[in-house]
Amino acid sequence: AQPVLSLLCASHTPRLRRPLPQRLSASERRAAPLASRSPRSPATGKPRGVNAARKLRTVRRTQRWAQKRYKKAHLGTQFKCNPFGGSSHCKGIVLEKIGIEAKQPNSAIRKCVRAQLIKNGKKIAAFVPRDGCLNFIDENDEVLIAGFGRKGHAVGDIPGVRFKVVKVSGVALLALYREKKEKPRS
Repeated sequence: AQPVLSLLCASHTPRLRRPLPQRLSASERRAAPLASRSPRSPATGKPRGVNAARKLRTVRRTQRWAQKRYKKAHLGTQFKCNPFGGSSHCKGIVLEKIGIEAKQPNSAIRKCVRAQLIKNGKKIAAFVPRDGCLNFIDENDEVLIAGFGRKGHAVGDIPGVRFKVVKVSGVALLALYREKKEKPRS
């Protein structure tokens, strides 16, 4: 057993140490090309390494609330603030026909209706598109209302109107306009 031990000790050579990198002064560091610097420079400010995932995840979770789209989607205010309560369309009963003056520099009276939504009783103004389509709508008609295409913003020169009328008593307004269908007599 003794000769084997001496063999092992003879074959084992001490590991050579790598020479330490020379410390550069601030001016030399600025002059050194980027490629010569270490790839893991601490300038990024991110935690790195095998156990850094939790820290990265929690920081990202808190910072995402600064993003407008994320905040809008996850706060839950779209159900409270939006009259539709998060849905794309909503039915309502026409209370009155109204004319809304266009914003400057345009000069017109945009034909709209004031409607009360069936699902929650909220009252909204909805634009009636196309020429003469207001004649197809009467008071106390049931109308289907959709958004106006700007995700809750008013469109064009119509101030404060965020919705448009799509159907009147179950018939599409476009079909009535093109005389494809007739409005059912109630």
